[in-house]
Order: sequence, then structure tokens, then C-alpha cells
Amino acid sequence: MKLAVPDLISNSYFPAAAAVELGFFKEEGLDVSLELVFPVDRAYREMRDGHIDFVGGSAHSVLAAFPEWKGAKLLCAQAQGMYWFLVMRADLGARRGDVEVVKGRSIGAAPWVEMGLRRLLIEAGIDLERDAVRIAPVPGASGSEGGIVNFGLTAAKALEDGLIDGFWANGMGAEVAVRRAVGTVVLDVRRGDGPKSCFNYTMSALATTDRLIAQSPDIAGAAVRALVKTQAALKADVTRATEVGRRLFPPQEAELIAQLIRRDLPYYDPSISPEFVAGMNQFSRDIGILRGQVPYEKVVATRFAALWAS
Repeated sequence: MKLAVPDLISNSYFPAAAAVELGFFKEEGLDVSLELVFPVDRAYREMRDGHIDFVGGSAHSVLAAFPEWKGAKLLCAQAQGMYWFLVMRADLGARRGDVEVVKGRSIGAAPWVEMGLRRLLIEAGIDLERDAVRIAPVPGASGSEGGIVNFGLTAAKALEDGLIDGFWANGMGAEVAVRRAVGTVVLDVRRGDGPKSCFNYTMSALATTDRLIAQSPDIAGAAVRALVKTQAALKADVTRATEVGRRLFPPQEAELIAQLIRRDLPYYDPSISPEFVAGMNQFSRDIGILRGQVPYEKVVATRFAALWAS
């Protein structure tokens, strides 16, 4: 079986990657390989077309391949809350929470990821056109021609090279930019920055198809148990993140990952609440990727909810 993540050298989808590398899928009787498929909409299309069994990605992005939530569901959360950071050039002197700094600036963001930043800025009173805010892909991060893209690191390098004024990306990219003294964190939504509603725009989740759930509910349940066990294992001993990082990441990032996961542990809760789904669906309607009022049970595979507490 195949599990796709849209960014690998990252804390964003680390529970999914760690479930493979630490053997928790295998412990549940599943032979699962990890694949990097960028961008996230491509990962969900690959799942729709039967090439991928699970995607560990942003929850709202399921809609890229499954309009109106027809054909796929969320199994559990990898972690709660929208998890990207807005990082701006250090020489701009931006302060934490100061969204005004984006005016007249170019900001790099991945496809479908950028939707969260666009809506956040609008809710914060920024008019993207009037205020000349340019949100676009990061140079070198197109994923074309079969290239392997780790978006956060690519964004940090583009910031360092002066190709962009800022980026909206994962915690690893943010940490690298800050440590290199080329970037300043302006927004960290999980930890209270930005409008309150943006916490529930999306989350890092594990998703699969309705087809797999119907045909192999035991496999879907085993995947949930593997994720829950992984979260528990990292909470019990966060140094196991370094073990995974040394297998998957370059040396510098491998030594950083445990620190980033330690920060994320308070958000390691596999549950998906009705409040989250309502917030995500409202966000999706606001940005035009969802039309209807889709009920909770059409978004979440509720038959596995009891496993969240296992």
C-alpha cells in the first residue's frame, strides 16, 4: 500500500511518515510505503485514480480531487489547527502579528496551501489587489518534470536568495529561515496569530477513499490505529523523531526535527470535531472550492471515531 505526503522534510506530516518509519503500520498488519507527491492536489488526484491508498495532507485539499466531498473522507487528524507560518525577510523588521508587512510584497506559497493565507489576509483587512500583495509559487518549487520538491526548504532558500519577500510554509522552512537569520516569523496560526477563525481553516489529516473504506474497513481502521500509536509514541519519547529524521532528512534538518515536534505535541490529537469541519467548510465556501452544506459524517469517517481514543 502507498501513503503520500506533499512535503517530506517537514513537521507538517511527520506523524504519517513516522508511522511508516517506526513500524506502526507494520504492527497493524499493513505493508505501507511512503511517497512524496507534490503538490497536495496532485497527491489527492493520485489517490482518486487508485495509485495511492492514503494521503497525509491538508484536509481542505481533499476537495481538489473529490468535489463536494464525494468519494473520500478524513480518517483522523495528524495534528490540530492550520499549521503554516508566514515568514518575511528579516531586513523588513516585521513584528509578530503585523500583517501590514505583506503590502507591496511577493510571498511564495504552494498550490492549495496559498488559499489559507489569502483568506487569512482578507479576514485581517488586507485587500490583496489594492495592497499589491503577490502570492505565487516559489521559484524552483513547481514539481515539474518529476522533480522532488520539499517545499519549506525550497522556500527558505528562495528567501535567502532574495527571490521572494516572504513565504507561507511549514515549520521546518520557518525554522531554517530564522536560524539562517534571513527570515522573521510574522504569523503562527496554531499559537494564536491571525483571526480566530483561521485555526480551523484546515488541519494536517489522514484521508482515504470511500472505496477503500467500503471494501476494506479493516485496513482503514488499522491505519487510524497506526497513526494514533505514532502520536502516543512521540509524546512518550520525542527523541524518536530524530530517529525518523536521520532516515529521511538531510543531517541538519534531522537534528532539528525533534525540537519542532516537541512544539507540536500539544496539537497531537487524532480527533476531528464537528466544530473543525464547520470551520473548514465555511473557509472552503468562502474561497470557492465548496458550494454546499456538507454534513460532518460526509467529511469524516465517523465509524472509526472510537479508535481516536484507543
